Amino acid sequence: MTDTRDTGAMRQPIDRSRLIFWGVAVLTTVLVAGPILPIVIQAFLDKPLYDSTAAPTLGNFARLATEPGMARIFFNTLYFGALTMVLAQVFGAVMAVLVGRTNLPGRSWMGEIFIWPLFVSNLVIAFGWFTMYGPSGFITLAARTYLGGAPWDLYTVTGMGVVAGLSQAPLTYLMCLAAVTKADPQLEDAARSAGAGPFRALWSVTIPMIRPAIIYSAVLNFVVGIEMLAIPLLFGGPSGIQTVTTFLYDKGINAAVRPEYGIVGAAAIILLVLVALLVWLQGYLMRGAGRFVTVRGKASRPSILDLGRWRWPAFAFVFAFIFLTILSVFGGIFARSMVSFLTPLIPFWKVLTTANFELVFNSSTYMRSIWNSVLVSAIGAALGTVFITIIALVARRSDFRFRRPLEYVALFPRSLPGIIAGLGFFYAVIWLPGADMIRGTIAVLIIAFMVRYIPVGFGAIAPALAQIGEELDRGARIAGADWWTTVTRIVVPILKPALFSCYALLFIHFFKEYVTAAFLYQPGSEIIGTTMLQLVAQGDNGPVSALATIQVIITALFVLFARRLLGAKIYG
Repeated sequence: MTDTRDTGAMRQPIDRSRLIFWGVAVLTTVLVAGPILPIVIQAFLDKPLYDSTAAPTLGNFARLATEPGMARIFFNTLYFGALTMVLAQVFGAVMAVLVGRTNLPGRSWMGEIFIWPLFVSNLVIAFGWFTMYGPSGFITLAARTYLGGAPWDLYTVTGMGVVAGLSQAPLTYLMCLAAVTKADPQLEDAARSAGAGPFRALWSVTIPMIRPAIIYSAVLNFVVGIEMLAIPLLFGGPSGIQTVTTFLYDKGINAAVRPEYGIVGAAAIILLVLVALLVWLQGYLMRGAGRFVTVRGKASRPSILDLGRWRWPAFAFVFAFIFLTILSVFGGIFARSMVSFLTPLIPFWKVLTTANFELVFNSSTYMRSIWNSVLVSAIGAALGTVFITIIALVARRSDFRFRRPLEYVALFPRSLPGIIAGLGFFYAVIWLPGADMIRGTIAVLIIAFMVRYIPVGFGAIAPALAQIGEELDRGARIAGADWWTTVTRIVVPILKPALFSCYALLFIHFFKEYVTAAFLYQPGSEIIGTTMLQLVAQGDNGPVSALATIQVIITALFVLFARRLLGAKIYG
């Protein structure tokens, strides 16, 4: 007699939800570990990874330790990162308080302008500073002509740190703005009733309450500083100043004979460990963030602090900061693209030209880089949004037993510097069997960008997912729907605004990315950032400014489209 129970079990259809769970977990792990494993292996080999005669060695770390000037390189990196962090925190936090909690004149439009640098790459920002504040910059020459000298020198580690810190201040501003505008006004009212003045209440109550935002943005800005390439490359290169990123770039790409893969791998591991420790420190310091929660079920709107007689001095300070660090930088890029040379000694209308744009539009290489950037951003952001959405649904909306480890793996790339991600994918495509078929194509750029920015997309989707009640899922499951049907028919439609925001964020990050692509592109797969890197190295400032202007215009149009038509939230 046949056991019908066993037969039924054998014929039971495979649970597609489990297949999706495991497929997403395996794919995410492979993609995240893919660029890291080859670097680790290369660091312990005496020859290139693809050389079959390579043998294990610790010599790369010994060579790195004895490399001339290596101690100075690490000191420059840490000092540059620290100065970037300090300046970004000071100016960003002050701007957040003035714009978010005071009756500062023009605070709405000045707050909007203040976040412009976040939409473009550090390479564009660095070139703008070079155009206006470099040795032959417009403002530098004006200061020498009318004031007798310019009190700044961007070709020092301190000068580079000032540029980076002021450029990163908008990031601190956004994080602190969200906290300062949600502070409970009852706490300030209590301080006022105890005799504290408005400024004392703000300083003693509200500012301490935004400590989590300050801590989070401080560590993030330090990480951004030590992994930054454009500013150290543009200003440090001519003066012989190196950081770890420029060292990796020079040894990995610009080596005279051939790249020194071993020593590059060793340096990359040290940088990766340092960034990973900083990200861990960020999470450790944020463990007690719950103590600072002031927004509860009962909504309340913080009161606006009256600056009184300080309104217009505060306005002058904020406007001067915006004008000198943002408007003039972007204005310098646009102006340089439309003149043969930019100088305060000659009226700009006498040197107007369209030659820079004609050169770009008539060059197949330059036009291909623009088109590739749009393709990588549009297609990559769409694929990334789908992939990240599934990761978020599995990690936050399933009963998969490894959902928490999956989330940790998905968020790990936030500690993966762009230059290491690019280097790791470069090693992977020349090492893994079959991966060589995507080498030098925009496909590898899309994959690399997707992996690096998984945490960005996850951060856009996860909060919205947490706001959807789980009773919707349970109702569908009770009605007989499996997990995949439940999330695709019920949860995902509700997530549409968050998905649009995720797509917009990924598009912007992909479009401005250049560091990750530095090791991966080849003729035919150039993007705007890599083309600009080449032109900057050659000193061709005209086409650089034209490409930078085109990148800014395309980004501005996309941001307008995303906000007005898609209703996407971009950087808050």
